[in-house]
Amino acid sequence: MIALIDYDAGNMKSVEKALQLIGEDVIVTRKPGEILAADKVILPGVGCFGDAMENLHHFGLVPVIKQVVERQTPFLGICLGLQLLFERSEESPGVEGLGLLKGEILRIPAEEGLKIPHMGWNDLTFPNKGRLFAGVLEHSYVYFVHSYYLKAKEEGIVTAATEYGTYIHASVEKGNLFACQFHPEKSSSVGLQILKNFAGIKGGN
Repeated sequence: MIALIDYDAGNMKSVEKALQLIGEDVIVTRKPGEILAADKVILPGVGCFGDAMENLHHFGLVPVIKQVVERQTPFLGICLGLQLLFERSEESPGVEGLGLLKGEILRIPAEEGLKIPHMGWNDLTFPNKGRLFAGVLEHSYVYFVHSYYLKAKEEGIVTAATEYGTYIHASVEKGNLFACQFHPEKSSSVGLQILKNFAGIKGGN
């Protein structure tokens, strides 16, 4: 069973449908017991970093997420879900992220002719080997929608990157903690392969 954490940040239905399409059992929940009992957990989301952290605290989900990660249960952050795993974001100064990974979220620099948000298909390079990308060719295209991007402190955890006005850390992996800035659920067959790879990862206990 894969638990999708519902914290009123949107983007649940498309992730749920994509997982069902690849034959996975899915539950959308904010109940700690259901999240902790799941074989795998996904934190999707679109929206503002500060509002999302406020919601996670409001629903009592911060300690639950940290417990899931400590247990080495496979955990995947998608889009805003990636950003929340880190320490801080320029979008919401003074708001602490989950701090499960070291790094910060920065605004994509303005540049003539560059539309922000970064919205649409872009290709990936693989600076480090990542289990999410087994069977995925380098320079495959995936779908992005974001105005802020990750700059991870540990280069070794970055498993995919892209270029859009700057060098963007597009996916990370540390232990059984994974995250993608792009939307695998909207990335056609490549995205479904990434979700299948995540679904096949074994837990730590």
